[in-house]
Amino acid sequence: MNDINVPVFIVIIIALAVGVIAFGIGYLARKKTAEKQILSAEFKAKEIIAEASKTAESVKKEKVLEAKEEALQLRKEVDRETKERRAEIQKLERRNLQKEEALDKKALNLEAKEDKLALKIRTVEQKEQDAEDLYAQQIKELERISQLTIEEAKGQLLADVEKEVKHDTVVLIKEIEGKAREEANKKAKDILAYAIQKCAADYVAESTVSLVNLPNDEMKGRIIGREGRNIRALETLTGVDLIIDDTPEAVILSSFDPIRREIARMALEKLIIDGRIHPARIEEMVEKSKKEIEQIIKTEGENATFEVGIHNLHPELIRLVGRLKYRTSYGQNVLKHSIEVAHLAGLMAAEIGADVKTAKRAGLLHDIGKAVDHDLEGTHIELGMQILRKYRESKAVIHAMSTHHGDYEPESIEAILVTAADALSAARPGARRETLDTYIKRLETLEGIANSYDGVEKSFAIQAGREVRVVVIPDKVNDDDMFLLAREISKKIEADLDYPGQIKVNVIRESRVTDFAK
Repeated sequence: MNDINVPVFIVIIIALAVGVIAFGIGYLARKKTAEKQILSAEFKAKEIIAEASKTAESVKKEKVLEAKEEALQLRKEVDRETKERRAEIQKLERRNLQKEEALDKKALNLEAKEDKLALKIRTVEQKEQDAEDLYAQQIKELERISQLTIEEAKGQLLADVEKEVKHDTVVLIKEIEGKAREEANKKAKDILAYAIQKCAADYVAESTVSLVNLPNDEMKGRIIGREGRNIRALETLTGVDLIIDDTPEAVILSSFDPIRREIARMALEKLIIDGRIHPARIEEMVEKSKKEIEQIIKTEGENATFEVGIHNLHPELIRLVGRLKYRTSYGQNVLKHSIEVAHLAGLMAAEIGADVKTAKRAGLLHDIGKAVDHDLEGTHIELGMQILRKYRESKAVIHAMSTHHGDYEPESIEAILVTAADALSAARPGARRETLDTYIKRLETLEGIANSYDGVEKSFAIQAGREVRVVVIPDKVNDDDMFLLAREISKKIEADLDYPGQIKVNVIRESRVTDFAK
């Protein structure tokens, strides 16, 4: 085995030796090749450097030439600008010389003008002095001629001017007022027309008589009663005149007071239905009718406040408003008139931006005094103010209602609106009848004369004012005094009233004894 390995080892060594020799030969060959390449590269580098040097030298020469050309060009530009500036400076110098020459000439001219001006000033001062002397002489002459000093003349002149200015001012004020009045009238007419269109009311249809239908003509005899006691009792208790004539199945009730007439109508209808007609029953029915009328008055007052939209009224004020249903003024129903005034005032207040609630409230209550003016002394304005103060109405409402007849000066827009609404409601066609109002006032005066005497319990004007029935207190007036009282009332009526024909004074004294069976 060792014999075999020896030749292999030798082979390996030989191979290694050959490899080393080959490597050395290759190394030497590559070294020579590299040296050749290096030499070639160095040669080429030298050639490149030589060419670069040549190129750089040529570029350097070109740049130097270009720089020289630019420098030469810049020098030419500088020379040109210098020449131009020198030329401009020379122009400016020549111009300044010209200006200096002109200024010198102007200075000479100014000196000459100053001399002339000084001369003129001296001349003017002399003339002013002469004018002042002349003015003083003229003033003295004017004072001598007019016999007025300067202060007096000034005062007179100022007075004349003041008069002229006042006149012109008055004319101007009148023109302005005229234009303002025209505009105000136009605006007011528009507002009134709008309010009237929005609030339509019925025409007056008032009467002083009421008709009661009867089931048959035999009922007339029962109403009259034995020797007329029933009809006398009914007329005495109600103050209403019963007219029983040939009208078939009808009785006419006549009275200027609607409440009395309504009480009599209701009582008579109840008696007709009941069938028992005698003085005691008549008195009972009259009292019952009075209570029903009071309830109707309350209901009418509540309906009126609801219709107008007014709340929180005192119950007594509501009742007084309801009483206006049975009160007329110039033939116009006062309750309808008050409701209409409330609506009109509220509409106008809403149109111009005033207090609608105050305007409506004052409009509804503006004639509240007429609910009691038959029973109390005083105008309905004063009575109304007393009533509203009593039931704690606001000052604004009291003031607005108090001015609608011009008794007080209006101090608020609502007061003016209530006055305008009252005039609108009263002045529209068919609203009032002067004859009816005159008639009612005459009857009220007739009753007032009778009630003014001591011992008179109550009085009733009947027969359209041709008769007055006077009911006296039996304990104060005896039979003999009745004749004297009738005579005195007749004389008083003749002295105080104007009336056609004659008026019958009927004095009634009735003694009544009442007892109860138990």
